[in-house]
Amino acid sequence: MLNKYARAFFTRVLTPFAAFLIRRGVSPDTVTLLGTAGVVAGALVFFPRGEFFWGTVVITLFVFSDLVDGNMARQLGRSSRWGAFLDSTLDRVADSAIFGGLALWYAGGGDDNVLCAVSIFCLASGQVVSYTKARGESIGLPVAVNGLVERAERLVISLVAAGFAGLHKFGVPGIQYLLPVALWIVAVGSLVTLLQRVVTVRRESAEAEAEAAARQEEAAS
Repeated sequence: MLNKYARAFFTRVLTPFAAFLIRRGVSPDTVTLLGTAGVVAGALVFFPRGEFFWGTVVITLFVFSDLVDGNMARQLGRSSRWGAFLDSTLDRVADSAIFGGLALWYAGGGDDNVLCAVSIFCLASGQVVSYTKARGESIGLPVAVNGLVERAERLVISLVAAGFAGLHKFGVPGIQYLLPVALWIVAVGSLVTLLQRVVTVRRESAEAEAEAAARQEEAAS
C-alpha cells in the first residue's frame, strides 16, 4: 500500500527537484550513491549513541534520494539494468545500516540483548525477504504476492518509531517504548512476509511444472 500510494505522491512532489538536479548536470547514479552514504552515516553515527531523533532526521532527508534518482532517470529516458541493479543493491546497504545501528545501540548503551537480537533479525529477515522475490523471479516465476511488511513498511514503522522515541531526550516521558514495539512489529511482519513469499513461490513452481508436464504430454500425443 505504501509503495503504491506514498511513492506516487512523493514522486509528484519531488519531480521539480529532480528536474533541477538534471539541469545542474547531476546524474541519477550520483544521487543514489550520495543518498545511500547519507543514510549509512545517519544510522551509524547517531543510532549507536541513542540519538534517535537526529539520526532519523538525517536518514529521512537522504531516504528520499531513492525516489529522486528514479525520477531523474525517467526524465532523462535513461532507465537501465545497471541503474536498477545499483539502486536495489544500495537499498540493501542502507537497510542494513539502519537496523545495524539500532542493534549496536542495544548491544551497548541500550543494554538490551533481546532487542539487539530483534534488531539483527529485522536486518537479516529484510535481506531474505528481498532475496526470495529476486530469486523467484530469476527462475521465471512472477512471485505475485503483496507481502504484509515490505521495505517501505519496514522503513516507515522503524524510522517513525525511532524519531518519536528520540523525543525522550527532550523530556517527553514514556515515548522511548515506541521503538521496541516497532521492532517487534517489523520482526513479526517480516517473518510473515517471508512465509507468504515462500508459499507463493512453492505454489507458482508447482503450477509451472504442471503446465510444462501437460504441454509435454500434449506434444507427445
